Amino acid sequence: MTISKLLLPLPLLVITSACVSLGGKAPPSMLVLTAQKSVAGGTEQTAEAKDTLVVLIPDVPRKLDTNRLPVQVNDSNIAYIKDAIWADKPARLMQMLLMETIAASNNRLVLNEVNAGNKTEDYLAGTLLEFGIDEASKEAVVVYDAVRLQNGKAVEKKRFEARQGLFEITAATAGSALNTAANSIASDVAAWLKPA
Repeated sequence: MTISKLLLPLPLLVITSACVSLGGKAPPSMLVLTAQKSVAGGTEQTAEAKDTLVVLIPDVPRKLDTNRLPVQVNDSNIAYIKDAIWADKPARLMQMLLMETIAASNNRLVLNEVNAGNKTEDYLAGTLLEFGIDEASKEAVVVYDAVRLQNGKAVEKKRFEARQGLFEITAATAGSALNTAANSIASDVAAWLKPA
């Protein structure tokens, strides 16, 4: 009798919990970066740990440390596009795009810092300075300062910039234009890193 009295509230608890939402309203869709050059399925790459390239997550200014997509309204103001939400923060998406594009373009084993275990001698670091829309020019703008750090060699730094026009500023058009601009930068970085 005592047990059945204790168990009676459990079904009510289960029914009540099914009606409770623990997160905010989901966006209609989420934006991603898709590599235009990618490693084919089944490709196997092998290298000594010291010969791998490690691509680090780029540093970003505060306006890009979010999953939202910024629009530069004027020199001192930014806004964010409604319903334009990245599946991950731009820095992480750019890191993954760079890794995939460099591996596919240069036939090289490319890892992130965790997978490399601090045993490599070749790093690509950098800062993602711009990754958004310029309202005045109606362009997607991506600016990436790449820094090459190699053991025993001089540090190299190069700025990469890509712009892609769009007819109107919406979540879909902005995401597509940024994907194109980001892929252009990733290809240019891969060419810069390619051995002579």
